Amino acid sequence: MRLFAAVLPPEPVADELARAAESLRALPGAGELRWTERAGWHFTLAFYGEVGDEGTREELCERLARAARRASPLTLRLAGGGRFGDRALWAGLGEGSDREPLKRLAGAAVAAGRRSGLAMEDTHGSFRPHLTLARVRRPEPVDLRPYVEALGPFTGTSWTADRLTLVRSRLPDSGVEGEKPRYEALTSWSLGPGGGE
Repeated sequence: MRLFAAVLPPEPVADELARAAESLRALPGAGELRWTERAGWHFTLAFYGEVGDEGTREELCERLARAARRASPLTLRLAGGGRFGDRALWAGLGEGSDREPLKRLAGAAVAAGRRSGLAMEDTHGSFRPHLTLARVRRPEPVDLRPYVEALGPFTGTSWTADRLTLVRSRLPDSGVEGEKPRYEALTSWSLGPGGGE
C-alpha cells in the first residue's frame, strides 16, 4: 500500500481554487500539462511509499494519532502559486496561514514514519507546503512562469484545518494515456488534545 500523510482542503476551498485553475487552462501551452484532479488536491506532510506490512501500518497509525493529538488546528489560506523548475505548478499558502505549526506537523508525520521502521528522507528542513495543480507531460520543460504570474493574484478564503489524514495513493496501471493517480483517505485524526478518528 502506497501511503502518505496529508492535510486536505475542504470542498468550498477546493471550489475556489478550481475556478482559479480553470482560467489557467486557457493559457498557451496548457495542453502540455497534466492537470491534477481536485479529488487529489492535498498538502503532503510525509510520504511513506509502499507499506506492505500490516503491523507497520498499525504502528504508523498509532504514531500519527499521537502526533495529531499533540498538534492544534491550523488556520490556512491558499494564495498565489509557484513552480518546481519547469516540471510542476502549484498553489501555495497565503498570509495569515499557520506555516510554522504546519511545518512542525509535517516533521511529526515524518518522525512517525521513521519510528515505525520506514525509511524516511529528512525533508523537514526543506518542507514547502504546496498543492500541485499540474505537471509537465513531456520530457522537455515547459515555461511555467506565465502560469505562476496568472495565479499570483489568487487568494482563497481561510479555513481551519483540523484533521491529519492518512491517504492511499494508487498509481495508474492500465497503460491508458492520461490516466491519473487515485487517492483514498484511509483514516484521519482530529488535531488537538482528545482528538480521535
